[in-house]
Amino acid sequence: MMQNQEWLPSIRVDASDPYYMGLQIGRRFQHLIKSRISKDPFLHSQLLPFASTHEGQQLIEAFSDSNKRHYPRYWYELQGLADGSCVSLLEVLLLNFRKEVLPFLPSNCTSQVCHGEECSDISVCSSVAVLGHNEDANVSVKGHVFLVHASLPRQASFTAFTLAGELPSCAFGFNTHGVGFTLNAVPLSPQEVVAGGIGRNFISRDLLEATCLESACERIQVKELALGHSYNIFDVGLRRIVNVETASKGRFSVKEIGAEPFFHANMYRHLEVPQVEDQSSIHRHARAAELPKRTKEDFLSVLGDIEDQDYPLYMQGPLLQTLCTVLVDIDARKLTIYKERPCSAECGMPALLFDL
Repeated sequence: MMQNQEWLPSIRVDASDPYYMGLQIGRRFQHLIKSRISKDPFLHSQLLPFASTHEGQQLIEAFSDSNKRHYPRYWYELQGLADGSCVSLLEVLLLNFRKEVLPFLPSNCTSQVCHGEECSDISVCSSVAVLGHNEDANVSVKGHVFLVHASLPRQASFTAFTLAGELPSCAFGFNTHGVGFTLNAVPLSPQEVVAGGIGRNFISRDLLEATCLESACERIQVKELALGHSYNIFDVGLRRIVNVETASKGRFSVKEIGAEPFFHANMYRHLEVPQVEDQSSIHRHARAAELPKRTKEDFLSVLGDIEDQDYPLYMQGPLLQTLCTVLVDIDARKLTIYKERPCSAECGMPALLFDL
C-alpha cells in the first residue's frame, strides 16, 4: 500500500470487540464525524425534524430493533462509534438509515440534496478482468471520509472506504479472502419499501467479512431487506465479477459479468421491480454506451467523462461530487484509488494502491 494521504486518513482496529472497534473509530475521527453531522443539509432539514415526531420515533425504533436483532455486532459498533465521537446515537442512526427513512417522510423530498447519492460502475471479465467505480455523494460529504483497516479472526482483515458516522462501508471495500465490492444505490419505488426492515449499511458491513463469492451472495440475499441495492462483487481467486441487484421481500437477481462490458448507474438493470426513473442514470448510461470500453485506460476515460454537462459521469458539483475513482485489476491483484478525475492532467499517480 502507498503512504497514507491527508485527504484519506486511515485507522487500524481489531474487529473482535465490536463496541471497542466503534469506540476507536469514533475517537480517532471525532472531528470528521461532528463536522459531517453539522454540515449535512438533509439531516437537519428533514431527518432530525421527522425523528422528533411520534411517527418518526416509532419508525426509527422499528429499524433499530430489527437491525440490532439481526446484526448485534454491528449495532454495538454503532453504539461505540457514537460514544467515541461524542455525538448522539440518534444522529448516527439517521446517517445510517437515511435511505430507509426517506420514503416515509411526510414532505415530498425529491431534490438531489435530499438523495445525495450517485455512483457509476463498469466491469468486464474476459481477456481482462476489471471493475471501475466512481464514488459519488452530496458535496457535504467531501472531506468526511477515511479508510478502516480491521483485523478479523483467523488472521483475516478488511479495508473499507468509510463515510464519517457510518458503518464500514456504504461505498466499497475488500478483504484478505480476495473478496471485494462496490455499491450502487437503486431507486426502488417508495411503495415497495418495508418499514422496520434490514438496512443497507448493515448488509454491506457484513459483506466485508465474506470468505468467498458464494458467501458474499448469501450475505446480501436478506429476506427482511427494507429496500434495495446493487452490489458489484469480485472474487480474485475465482477470477469472477458479478452484479447482484436486491429489493425488499426477498427479491434478487445475479448477473455474471463476461466479455461484454457492463455499466451500472443508479437504476435497476436486470431485477424487474417497480422503480423511480432517474434522469442522471439514464444520461450516464447513454453516454457510457457511446464510449470505447476495451482497456483499463478506456474504463478510466469513461469514469472521468464530463461531456454531458447536466449529467456527467464524473461529478464536480454543485450538489453532487465524485469523491474518488476506484479501479480493480483482478489479474494484477491491485486496487487503485484515484483522488482526482481519471484521465485528467491533475490525476498523475494514483493516490492509493492496494494489493488484493
